[in-house]
Amino acid sequence: MDALSMLVVEDNPDHLELTLITLEETGCTHQIAVARDGLEALDYLFCEGAFSQRSPCDQPELVLLDLGIPKLDGLQVLQRMRADPRTALIPVLLLTSASEQSDTIRALKGGLNSYASKPLTPRDFEDKLAEARAYWKRTESAG
Repeated sequence: MDALSMLVVEDNPDHLELTLITLEETGCTHQIAVARDGLEALDYLFCEGAFSQRSPCDQPELVLLDLGIPKLDGLQVLQRMRADPRTALIPVLLLTSASEQSDTIRALKGGLNSYASKPLTPRDFEDKLAEARAYWKRTESAG
């Protein structure tokens, strides 16, 4: 599998470790950035705060976004991403628990590309990555 640049937004250390292990198992270990809350994720995406020296041209090809993150939740991060032309087309995979189904539906209506239940398995990730690649092809052919 081709390595991708991605941003993983997860506040739970155990979930983060499992996600990173899954990405490693699927061969997706190239340029993975981690944000532990919603504000840090937006700072990374918009090259602000601690990430002000990051090149805006180096946007991630995929964002793995936890719904229940602190400071700004996953829905708020998604909303801000979709409202800004610099991040509007970045595919977002929401990592969710079964108890967050109504929020997942709201996220899908708000521009979410796909979602997966935690913990993310290598097979789940490969399936969701195929969906993201189909999305990229659609946006490239439309643009």
